[in-house]
This record gives sequence, structure tokens and C-alpha cells, in this order.
Amino acid sequence: MKYEHLYVVIEHEQGKPVPVSLEMLGEARRLMDGYNKKYSANEKVVAVVLGNNVRKLAEELIYHGADAVIYSDSPEFEYSRNVIDTKVISAIATSRELALKFSPESTDFVKPRYMFFSADNIGRQLSSTVIGALDSGLASDINKLVIEDLEIRHEHKTKGQPMIYERTLEMYRPDFSGFLWTTILCLDNRNPAIQRDYHPQACSIIPAVFAPIERDTSRKGIVVDHVPTFDPKDLQVKIISRKIVKSNVDFDSKKAVVSFGRGIKDAPADNIELVVDLAKEINAEVGVSLPISKKPFPVSESTSSTYMNSDRVVGTSGRKVVPLLYIAVGISGAMHHLAGMKESEFVIAINPDEEANIKDESDIFIKGRMEDVIPILIEELRALKPIMEVRK
Repeated sequence: MKYEHLYVVIEHEQGKPVPVSLEMLGEARRLMDGYNKKYSANEKVVAVVLGNNVRKLAEELIYHGADAVIYSDSPEFEYSRNVIDTKVISAIATSRELALKFSPESTDFVKPRYMFFSADNIGRQLSSTVIGALDSGLASDINKLVIEDLEIRHEHKTKGQPMIYERTLEMYRPDFSGFLWTTILCLDNRNPAIQRDYHPQACSIIPAVFAPIERDTSRKGIVVDHVPTFDPKDLQVKIISRKIVKSNVDFDSKKAVVSFGRGIKDAPADNIELVVDLAKEINAEVGVSLPISKKPFPVSESTSSTYMNSDRVVGTSGRKVVPLLYIAVGISGAMHHLAGMKESEFVIAINPDEEANIKDESDIFIKGRMEDVIPILIEELRALKPIMEVRK
């Protein structure tokens, strides 16, 4: 076959894989186990990693689900540079010689069948440039994957005729409303007038959506060394040093999170202040739903920059949180938000709409306007403080 295997592009920090890389490997392992069983095939999960002194990491990726690891080692990969990384990964993805080292039957190999990247700051850019170089299509920010045989009838793709597309990767993501799924397909043109293939079928995957598989040191695999070549012009730009700037939003160490959504609309500035006061009372971090990060309501520049920003987004487009207590204020419950908070130990929702989706994820649902409910909660919390202090 011309198109075989699932290639997963790995990101790491000084030889330690970032969590989303192991999550992608876990999902790739599950998908290809099902694929090989369904189609009586023997296609591989192939991790691709660039770095400086990453041989040990290559072996570690086998334990996390890869059948094979292609690694390229050079001091030039100490820091990520998109132009260099794009050219080397594209060369790896189109190398029959490398494919034959882990899959001797891949004598007709041209490109991977499927390809995964992370949907983070590096992966979003890298995925677009690599897939552009490979002349295929890309689905971004995916959080569900299925491989199926599909019957497709399309005016341009199939010239209006029904055709079966085998082994198609269905790539799902929430639409912009957050309540409906969008399915993205990367299909070959079967219309004779515009016939051409589109492979790999590729996507970038949202962090914290899929679970990594358990590390298993008994797993065996093949590690393949790729010797990179560089265009001297690409090496003229060098990264002298790199500093990781951590977010000022501290979800991880807080036992409680109070998040707000578009329900603040009646009095945005005053309602944000209410939410912040509630968060202070219980020593909680403040989160927001995705639409709030788009700054849909007029407030002061200080309030906007502090609270209406992407660092505070809870959900598949932001952060996954698992506090002991999660309070959702004026949040309807779009699926991408629920995915980011549903593992919280205890969930309280405040919303005037008792049909809101957030209700089904709540341990306590308070039907009411935040303007009415939050002041009462704060008053009760303050009244309980002396009692709690005595118990300490």
C-alpha cells in the first residue's frame, strides 16, 4: 500500500515528553489495535521525535504505546525552529527507507496513512506547515477520533456518485457554539477530472482529551535513527536561550475553582466582581468559559485583561481542572467546557435556566440569577467563618 501506519509527532522538554504526546500515543495505540483487528492488517504506531540526546526518550516511547520510534538527533534540535522541524519531519514522513526498517512489507510506502500533532502553541504551527509540505489536509483542535468505512456522495469529490471510502479517519470537534459536533474528513478526489489523493489524513489533538496508556516496560518495539540534513540558510537563525513563561492562573494548587460564562451579560463588570468576591471567600481560582476570553462584554481594561483572557479558559480549548469544588456561574454547559471540568469532585451550578446542560453535570443545581444567589452565598460563608475557625 502507498499509505500505511499512524505517525505521531512527539513534543518534549529536555527529553521528557509533554503530557499531550503520551495522550496522543495512547489514542493512537487504541485506534490502531482496533484498525488492525478490523482490517486484518499489521500497521504500526510510529512516534517521530526530534531533539538533542533523545535516544533514551525514543526507548521510553515504546513503553507508552509506539511500535516504532523514528528519532533524529542533533544539537540543532535543542530548541524548536519551525522551518527546520518542518523539513526534517516531512523527510521522515516520506522516507520508504525508514519505513522498511520497522515494516519490511512496506515496499510501496509513500506517506503515512494518518498523522497526529498536538494542538498546542508549537503543534498548531508545526502541523500546518508539515501537512502543507506533504500536500494534504489538516483538521485542527480535535477531541474525538473514529476509523470507519463511509459511503460518500459529493458533487466534486465523487462527481455526484456514491462511493465507499475505506479506512477513513473521522475527526470530531465541537462547533463554535460548543453544543454540536463537527465531523471533518480528509477525502481523496475520485472525480476523474480532478483526481488526486490526500494523505496523510492528519489532525492536531487538544491536550487532556485522551488518556495515555499505562507505561509497560515489557513492550517491545523498533528504534530507527534518522540522520538529518540541513540547508545552511535555515541555520542562520539561531535561538540563543529560551525561557518558559508559566501562566499566572494557578488552577493546579487550588482546591476550588469558580468559573463564569455569558450569564454575566446583564451587568458584566458588577457580576465579575461578584464572582471574584465569591472566589476570595473560598480561596478559589477564577476560570471562564471560552466565549468570555473573546471579550464579548464592555468592562474596564483592568478587568478585561485580568479575567477575560485565554489563560483562564476551562475546557478543551483551554485547561482541564480537577478541583475538589467547582462552581459554574452563568455557564450553559457547552460540551467543550464540560470536558474540562467534569472530573471535579463536587460541582455546583448557578443558572436561571433549569434546562441548561450544566445541570446534568452538577451535584447541586441552583436555579437563579447570579446577582441574587451569590450575595446570599457570600453572606452565609462569612457567617460560617467564626465556627470554622473554632473547629480548627
